[in-house]
Amino acid sequence: MNQFLSRREVLSTLGGGFGGLVLASLLKADVPSTGPSRGSARPPHFEPKARAVIQLFMHGGPSHVDLLDPKPTLDRYDGQAPPPEVADDERLTGNLLKSAFRFRRHGQSGLEFSDAFRHIPRHADKIAVVRSMFTEHRNHEQACWMMHTGMIIAGRPSIGSWVAYALGSENQNLPAYVVLPDPRGLPVDGIRNWSSGWMPPIYQGMQFRSEGMPVLNLRPRTPRPEGVDASRMRLLEELNGQHRAARPDELELDARIANFEMAARMQLSAGDALDINQETPATQRLYGLDNPTTRAYGTRCLMARRLVERGVRYIQLFMAGQPWDTHNNNTAGTRSVCEQTDLPVAGLLTDLAQRGLLDSTLVFWGGEFGRTPGAQNRDGRDHHPYGFSVWLAGGGIQGGQVHGATDDFGYHARVDRTSCADLHATMLHQLGLDYARLAYHRHGRDERLTDVAQPRLLRRLIG
Repeated sequence: MNQFLSRREVLSTLGGGFGGLVLASLLKADVPSTGPSRGSARPPHFEPKARAVIQLFMHGGPSHVDLLDPKPTLDRYDGQAPPPEVADDERLTGNLLKSAFRFRRHGQSGLEFSDAFRHIPRHADKIAVVRSMFTEHRNHEQACWMMHTGMIIAGRPSIGSWVAYALGSENQNLPAYVVLPDPRGLPVDGIRNWSSGWMPPIYQGMQFRSEGMPVLNLRPRTPRPEGVDASRMRLLEELNGQHRAARPDELELDARIANFEMAARMQLSAGDALDINQETPATQRLYGLDNPTTRAYGTRCLMARRLVERGVRYIQLFMAGQPWDTHNNNTAGTRSVCEQTDLPVAGLLTDLAQRGLLDSTLVFWGGEFGRTPGAQNRDGRDHHPYGFSVWLAGGGIQGGQVHGATDDFGYHARVDRTSCADLHATMLHQLGLDYARLAYHRHGRDERLTDVAQPRLLRRLIG
C-alpha cells in the first residue's frame, strides 16, 4: 500500500473492498469481519415495558389548540386582545383566534380530539395526551435540537442514538436506529435531526428510502465472477487490515467499516424487510396506500411496522420541510397535513395492536412546539414554546387519559408542566433504561440525554 496516500484517498479507493470483504465472511465464512459492529443486543437496566419506539415527528409545530387541547374560551374571546397575563411576549401575534375545528369526545375514556383528525380518535382509549409540554426556544432548529437531543445547542446525539448506544440491535442484519425521511425532501435541519453528535458515528440513524431501492449502493452495478471476487477480497483483506491497524482510534474509519459490514448483511435481509408488496391489499389499504394523498406517509408507517417486527429499536418518520409551520392560513395548512398523516397513523396503531406489537412498541406523536392562540397575519399562528401537546400510545403507556393542562387560552402550561427531559426520561424508562445511569463519558464528564436536568417520570402515564 502506498504509504503516502491520505486516509481519505485510501478509504475512497478501498471503500467497495470493505463491503465485499464482509459479504465474503457472511457467505463463505472464511474471511474474518473487520472493525466494530453496531452492536448485538445489550441488556436494559431493568425489565422494559417496550422494546421499540416509533417516533412520528411532526415538523414545524402542530397547533395544540386546533388538534388536542380544546379551548372554549378562545371561541368566546375570538378577535379580542389576549389578557396581559397570557399575551405573547414577542408581540408577533395579534388578537385571539378561535379554532375552526370542533372537538368531540371519543372512546370509553371520552378523550377529546378535534375533527381535523377523523381516524386517530378511534384509538382514544390507547392514547395518552400530554397537554402541558413546554420547551426553551421558539426557533425551529433550537426547538428540534431540544426535542431530539435534550438541549437547545447543536451537535449532541439524538435520542435514537442514545437508545442504539444503550441497547444495541436485536437483529444483526438491520441497524438499531432507522430513519424514514420523506421522499419529497429532507426536513428542516436535515440529517442533524438523527445525528449521533459526539458519539461514535456508528450510532447515528441510518436512512432507508421509501421509494426505489431502500438503501443506495447495497449491490455492485456490475456483478463479478466469484473467482475474481475471491482474489480481490483476499488482497483487500490484507490492505484493509494494514490500514486499520495503523489507525486504531479512528472513529470515522471504524464507523465506515461498521457501515459496510451492515450494508453487506443488509444485502441479505433489508430488501425483504422493506418489501411492502408482501403485504396483503387489505393491509395496504389500512395504511392508505391506495390513496395518493396518504400513500407517501402510509408507506413509511407500514415500513416502520415491518422494521419493528424485525427487531429495530428506534424508528423515526419525518416529513419534508416543516409542513405544520402555519404562519398563514392555519386552518387549511393544519387540515392538509392531517389529511396526509391521520389515516396512516391510525392504520399503524390498528396494525400494531392486531399483531400483538403495540404492547411492546411505544408510539410517540409530536413536534418541536405548538402554535399561538393569537393570530399571526390574520389567519395564521406563530411558533409557541410555552405550552403545547404531544401524545403517546403503546409500550406500557396507559391510554385514554390527559396529562397536564394549559391555561384557559392555551398559552402557558400550568398543571403538571412537562419538560422535554421529563418526556425523554419517561420514554427511556419504558425501554428499561434509567436516565441517570445512561451516560457517555466525554471530556472528563458523564454526558446524558437529560444532561443536568432532574426530570420526573410521567407516572400517571406508565402506571
